[in-house]
Amino acid sequence: MDFKDILRIAGIDPDLRDNVVLIRHRPFEPQLARVMPWLISERPELFETYQSVPGRPETALRRAHYMASFLGLRPGTAHFVGLYRISESRDVDLNGFWTIPENQSLRGFGYEGFTEQYAAEVGTVRQFSFEPLETYANWRGKLVIEFPPPERSWFRLVDRNNFPVRAILEESAFSSPPPDWHEIDLNVAQLAVLPKSWRARLSEWRGIYLIFDERDGRSYVGSAYGRDNLLGRWLTYARDGHGGNRELRERDARSFRFTILERLAPDLPAEEVIARENSWKSRLHTRAPFGLNAN
Repeated sequence: MDFKDILRIAGIDPDLRDNVVLIRHRPFEPQLARVMPWLISERPELFETYQSVPGRPETALRRAHYMASFLGLRPGTAHFVGLYRISESRDVDLNGFWTIPENQSLRGFGYEGFTEQYAAEVGTVRQFSFEPLETYANWRGKLVIEFPPPERSWFRLVDRNNFPVRAILEESAFSSPPPDWHEIDLNVAQLAVLPKSWRARLSEWRGIYLIFDERDGRSYVGSAYGRDNLLGRWLTYARDGHGGNRELRERDARSFRFTILERLAPDLPAEEVIARENSWKSRLHTRAPFGLNAN
């Protein structure tokens, strides 16, 4: 089966010239690429804003009636995001682009967006309004198609290409479960958009965690054993940047990275948790003046 067959079943003509543009999003910014599946599932308003200024496919989209949106997770394939009807578009200048709140939020994930250099060349970019269709919405993150080469080209006119269906997954690739606890490595921006499966797991885990400041290499050791465990503690940092810790207040939380040093049993007494925390502080030398722990 080809994706064109799926469009026909939905009553969309894939062979009509310029009727459907297929976009395969693949952000070049590493941090944004990592969280894009999470944004699609957890913060759709950020994803919709991201794809509303498509750049190079602009001319094709102005002629088309529909857009098929996909995400590139691996070379040669694309995971389905949704079908959209193209309703209207407008020109946006540099100032207008960055006054959009969602674009400012995307900046926290390394999004470059509309740069001053590009604005000097083109003046404005085209922003589209896409009307999401419910057609095949339950296949979001599950429908996988083959995407024809070259890999660097990230959109195709559907009437001039073929897109064999590779798979229809049981679970969405956009909400995959978290890795083992010792592989978790997150920053503050990522904490704010964690998938539900990650939140559920972190809310179950007690443990000792490390905050590493990429700016100067200093570290802070903390423990989580209260309400919502690691999730609750880490979300506090995502909200205020310091979690009430004196040594972190004067720092830019955007350079913090969060990892788990040790998972603890859920019934471990609080005094034992604190003893483990102090042991890690001593072994990693995170107390001031060498580290960021005040005590």
